Amino acid sequence: MTVGILPATAQSLGEEDFKRELSYGINFNSNGGLIGGAFIRSSHFMKKRMYQFGALEIVEVKHPKEYPVYNYETGDRFIFQKQNYLFVVRPQYGREYVLFRKAPESGVQVNAIAAAGPSLGLLVPYYIQYRYPGSGTNPQMMDIRTEQYDKEKHSDPYNIMGSANVFTGLGEAKINVGLHAKAGVSFEYGRYEESIAGIEVGFMYEQYANKLNMIVDAEKYSQFLSVYLNLYYGSRR
Repeated sequence: MTVGILPATAQSLGEEDFKRELSYGINFNSNGGLIGGAFIRSSHFMKKRMYQFGALEIVEVKHPKEYPVYNYETGDRFIFQKQNYLFVVRPQYGREYVLFRKAPESGVQVNAIAAAGPSLGLLVPYYIQYRYPGSGTNPQMMDIRTEQYDKEKHSDPYNIMGSANVFTGLGEAKINVGLHAKAGVSFEYGRYEESIAGIEVGFMYEQYANKLNMIVDAEKYSQFLSVYLNLYYGSRR
């Protein structure tokens, strides 16, 4: 009798013993520069090999025509003709299907992932520091002002001394509503069953109701397609 009981009590926990996962990490994508943003995700067990999850991503989307320019007088840089930043908040609902489950204390788990949700695109004015000639009793003095880039007012790029802090125009953000969907595959590592770490790669499609003005004299887009990579860490219970 004892021999029959031991295997059952000594076996490792199965997937049905973990009802919830919480993970967070950073996002890299083909529209976001060096680091796209960050995310957090909460997953819940549904049935064998299937999880549902809610997530929140906050990323920056850059226009493909963004080119940094350096001012050698100040050492600062700015994006020429940039008028607005685009920051996107993406609530998501999705499903995660376990394709290959890892061994209890080693190996790699492979999951297929699909998610969709609304996109809240925040167009935040891009402010620069522009040098105007002096006037009055001392014309040699320079007047440097922090203003949102304007093609007509700021026509001389040599007088753009640099860009202002991103928070300068945050209070003037305009919200644009859209939708997004993504599909990908994750490769999950973890020495212990209670911890998770891994990478997720896939494609993201995003559509807005209006075309978004980011760069003056450049094409305005209402839809964005990107390749993304997420690095994440978390725990399950």
